[in-house]
Amino acid sequence: GIINVASSTNLLTDSKNVQLVLDPSLQLLSRKQRKLIRQNPGILHSVSSGLQTAIKECKWQFRNRRWNCPTSQGPNIFGKIVNRGCRETAFIFAITSAGVTHSVARSCSEGSIESCTCDYRRRGPGGPDWHWGGCSDNIDFGRLFGREFVDSSEKGRDLRFLMNLHNNEAGRMTVFSEMRQECKCHGMSGSCTVRTCWMRLPTFRAVGDVLKDRFDGASRVIYGNKGSNRASRVELHHLEPENPAHKPPSPHDLVYFEKSPNFCTYSGKTGTAGTAGRFCNSSSPGLDGCELLCCGRGYRTRTERVTERCNCTFHWCCHVSCLNCTNTQVLHECL
Repeated sequence: GIINVASSTNLLTDSKNVQLVLDPSLQLLSRKQRKLIRQNPGILHSVSSGLQTAIKECKWQFRNRRWNCPTSQGPNIFGKIVNRGCRETAFIFAITSAGVTHSVARSCSEGSIESCTCDYRRRGPGGPDWHWGGCSDNIDFGRLFGREFVDSSEKGRDLRFLMNLHNNEAGRMTVFSEMRQECKCHGMSGSCTVRTCWMRLPTFRAVGDVLKDRFDGASRVIYGNKGSNRASRVELHHLEPENPAHKPPSPHDLVYFEKSPNFCTYSGKTGTAGTAGRFCNSSSPGLDGCELLCCGRGYRTRTERVTERCNCTFHWCCHVSCLNCTNTQVLHECL
């Protein structure tokens, strides 16, 4: 929804006086979100980048599934699936929340947001042969901004509201829990007598892998109500496992409350595109195999000639020469 076309109502200017425009027809940002962007010059680029990274990661993680994280141009980029309470919705909220947190935390340490910098709280002694120093990614600012920015779009007190907030936080906590310590050696002739260490964000692929595992193990929940006026509003309304024998979901778990569509055929009601026309692997017994991906409808096979650059050679200095190689590919397409 971010475009470079002037608009009278949704015009924002970043720290470099570059006009960034929000398409008014998409109603992309709430009043609170726009205020947060104005209070943190330079952050709009980071939010946009984080969302784009999350979309790409979603598509990669589900590239071989019936639901392959389809997107479109329109008021809701993920379509009608976000109005449901299924596992796929849970993943969308978690990965986009994680994307914003990850991008903002990294942008702080890169110096592209005026209101935050590196996390310098880890300084001084750390161990017998290393100490804290360097520029740690500012995960705390990323989580705080992500919570205020992403969660502000959720309204109400129903089961869907609680589910979305829970999955938003699960995405942010995944980024936080996957932070890793990195060190640089100091010493004569490359010896590592002393190390300087800092905390570094995980790759976003690592975040996507963890969230995909939690998607597969997501908890089905119901709306819990303690029924006590003495309880706080947070305690009064909460999520409980649908099966009383299961343990309550942890803050890291993804949660959902309704069964997913089968995603096999087109449905305007649920917004599913179906798997007709999808390419499948005829030799795989898994989810990407033609039997499962095509939902038993069968598939057609065709050959396609593909020309690619090959046998590339670097010539000093400085150009690369390549040959054109033509190969025949066998493609299997769901009916």
